Amino acid sequence: MNTRMRRAAVAVAATTMAVSLAACGSAKESGDKAEQSSEKKGDDLKIGLLLPENQTARYEKFDRPIIEKKISELTGGKAEVVYANAKQDATTQAQQVDTMITNKVDALILGAVDAKAIENSVKKAKKEGIPVVAFDRLAEGPIDAYTSFDNEEVGRAQGTALLEALGDKADGGTIVMMNGAITDPNAKLFKKGAKSVLDGKVNYGKEYDTKEWKPENANANMEAAITALGKDKIDGVYSANDGMAGGIITALKAAGMPKLPPVTGQDAELAGVQRIVSGEQFMSVYKSYPAEGIVAAEMAVALAKGEKLDSIATSKVDNAGQKDIPTVLVPVISLTKDNIKDTVVKDGIWTVDEICSAKYKAACDKIGLK
Repeated sequence: MNTRMRRAAVAVAATTMAVSLAACGSAKESGDKAEQSSEKKGDDLKIGLLLPENQTARYEKFDRPIIEKKISELTGGKAEVVYANAKQDATTQAQQVDTMITNKVDALILGAVDAKAIENSVKKAKKEGIPVVAFDRLAEGPIDAYTSFDNEEVGRAQGTALLEALGDKADGGTIVMMNGAITDPNAKLFKKGAKSVLDGKVNYGKEYDTKEWKPENANANMEAAITALGKDKIDGVYSANDGMAGGIITALKAAGMPKLPPVTGQDAELAGVQRIVSGEQFMSVYKSYPAEGIVAAEMAVALAKGEKLDSIATSKVDNAGQKDIPTVLVPVISLTKDNIKDTVVKDGIWTVDEICSAKYKAACDKIGLK
């Protein structure tokens, strides 16, 4: 764990405690074999951690070290974390789950590549008495717990910010809507939240579901939108995350637009924050990865020990086949140039020196980021 991650984990400890204290209702624990055994396990645990991809900086840079550190703290350093990244390949992830089952992990934290495709793997784990915590994305199948952000609120924050940036074009302006991958259930929720704000106010010139969330696919989609609509007919762009925003902005620049339209984002990636500083990107959504990762670790350790989640889970959700899944949804913040210092810098995600590299020093000075 590097210094930044230690700072970040400490900075959100109060937030996580507040989330935990807000618990309402009781959580039902599940697991075919787990329920049959009354024997409780100690700290000598084996926890599987499967993350979906490494294109987005958050998973390797933030989520993995935060989760590993918290599991170590909760078990006095006795637990082993077995890690694998699927690199956006659903078949690979299914094989990774099989390996985790073979290795007899005591619990599994799963960030699904494809929420539907992973269902059979979740069922296999269930059959072997391995509880599964769905991390960040609501996987299908008999999962035991879920933690993520309020994903509809992410979309609402993006849509609200875009309308603000559009100004007098917020009523009747034309936007391009660049949603995330259809295999990610969160993308559907982001879209739903955004449209709850944007519908009836703007015109959707073009709309895309971006394969695998890849920036290059968003770039190609944006090029197609510019060709179809004309560069002078695009008043704003809804981008579901920062990676895609980068590809979108590259296409807008290449088209020779005299002034870039406002573009949204999500994840508060360093490049996204720097684009906000320079004025190329209007906003991002800051999500406290430490808060989410800490909750996932707490859930996994509790379930591995045969404990209930009453003191952790604050709400419940349903997936296609499972009802009343113990859930914690972490709040989100709309990130603009006005609150960079009070969010990502204050929480230790990025330092001012990292954001304000030589290329962005003048822009940082202009907005008072020092």
